[in-house]
Amino acid sequence: MSTEQIAREVLARLEQAWNSGDGNAFGAPYRDDASFVTIRGELAHGAEIGTGHAQILTSIYAGSTNHMELLEAQRVSDDVIIATSRNTLEAPHGPLAGVHAAMSTSVLVRFGDDWRIATSQNTLVGAR
Repeated sequence: MSTEQIAREVLARLEQAWNSGDGNAFGAPYRDDASFVTIRGELAHGAEIGTGHAQILTSIYAGSTNHMELLEAQRVSDDVIIATSRNTLEAPHGPLAGVHAAMSTSVLVRFGDDWRIATSQNTLVGAR
C-alpha cells in the first residue's frame, strides 16, 4: 500500500468514528501510549483520547460531522509516516456551532500489519 493510501485509511477510520458519534472507535487507531493535542491545546494520552471523544461526541459535538482531507503524507522510514490533514467540522450547536477548519498533523507508526497513531496535534484555523 502506498504512503498516501495508508494515511487516507487511518483518516477514514477517524472520520467514520467521529461521524458515527463513536468516541471509543475514534480512539481505537491510537497507540496505547499515544498523545493527542486538542484544538484548545489540551493534552490527552492513551485511553483518554477515546473517552474524551466519547464525552464530546455525546455533548458539545453531538450530531456534528468532520471531514478529514489528507494534504500530505511523508514516509520518513519504513515504519513511520507523518500525515497532515485539513479537517472541516460542521457542528449544529455548542461552542463551535457552524463550520470550522483545523489542521492536524499525526505521526503514524507500523504496528504489526496495521498502522497506528503515535501522536496528533490539532490547530483550529478558522470558520466559514
